[in-house]
Amino acid sequence: MNLPPAVSRVAAAVVRRAPDGLVRAVAPSLRPWAPGDVPVNPPVPGAPVRLYVGPANYAGQGTAWARAAELLPGVGAVAMTAEPPAGFSFPTDVRVPQAVYTGSHRWQSAQRRYVGRFSHVLVEACRPLFGTLDATAHEPNGVWREITDLRASGVVVGNVAHGSDVRDPARHLEATAWSPFRDTAWETGRLLAISAPEHNRRLDELEASGVPTFVSTPDLLRDRPAATWLPLVVDPDRWATDAPPLARPVPVVVHAPTNGPVKGTAAIEPVLERLAARGTIDYRRVTGVPAARMRDVYRDADVVLDQFALGSYGVATCEAMAAGRVVVAHVTDQVRTAVAERAGRELPVLEATPDTLEDVLTHVLDERATVAERAWAEGPAFVRALHDGRASAEALAGFCGVAAAADA
Repeated sequence: MNLPPAVSRVAAAVVRRAPDGLVRAVAPSLRPWAPGDVPVNPPVPGAPVRLYVGPANYAGQGTAWARAAELLPGVGAVAMTAEPPAGFSFPTDVRVPQAVYTGSHRWQSAQRRYVGRFSHVLVEACRPLFGTLDATAHEPNGVWREITDLRASGVVVGNVAHGSDVRDPARHLEATAWSPFRDTAWETGRLLAISAPEHNRRLDELEASGVPTFVSTPDLLRDRPAATWLPLVVDPDRWATDAPPLARPVPVVVHAPTNGPVKGTAAIEPVLERLAARGTIDYRRVTGVPAARMRDVYRDADVVLDQFALGSYGVATCEAMAAGRVVVAHVTDQVRTAVAERAGRELPVLEATPDTLEDVLTHVLDERATVAERAWAEGPAFVRALHDGRASAEALAGFCGVAAAADA
């Protein structure tokens, strides 16, 4: 039965606020979770600075930043992940099933009370912390009201942009000839052309009122010039290996396209397949592998190919560098300059575009001893200098109101 829109909204509001047990008994499809699916929050940290991070945790970074913040004196942190059914299950302090996050009014209300006990909050990816609690027909993304309410209650709030939330397609097209936004049939690109300008407008307003923005990768400083770069974090020891790269006659070349258009997979695979057919390389395309198993994938690789469309680098590059692998990707001059200024050293990623990839890989094979030695020495050192959490803690120190020197 089709109800008038006004009636449907009222009915939905009543159902959302009804006791879970009652709705599950009468209409179980409206409560697609069991009582045990609702997570129990950890105790609020007893530290003077109590930081809450969520809800995206893309590539485990929300949790990694929470742990990095705890390197600072007097900071305790909790990270939350609103996880879809097919999520990669990165480590987190609180894992909230998507159905609970979006549908449980009881959880949402309890979560708002819980987060209100923290002194600082980092909101990831312009996504609400409390699901649909503050969503309205006029304002479907309740995150902006959440931020207003948290600040009114005395909580210090900051935003963290991960990429697709603020990356402006028009600006990105100017940055690199290999931008995925050149594909006008790319549905995600069309959606970002709508959402990113709106997110940037909101963040402009918040920055003007004193709410800082952090960005996870330096290319996003083009979109958020007033933001602070919050470096990605990986554990160098977890990815370390005793086996240097390029020791085999036929090197293993790995590409793990978690998002093909963003990684530029379609543009580089013809090159890789051609080289593999000649027996020059052993090409392995890795998909659907849980995050916990990627360490073995990179340890068994000689060369890791990461991003060839965005012009930046992400967690996969950091993990491969920490393992001492030869990393090849397209990274713009703007990103490389930002890295050099921040780290005091060059990004040890061999530059290639889809047009030059075959030549670069041929160079790797021709000069394998020199290339392998540099990757083995420079990759892990670079990750320890910029991506082991200490630089991220330093970036968060001012926001947390504590001393900038992190405890190594």
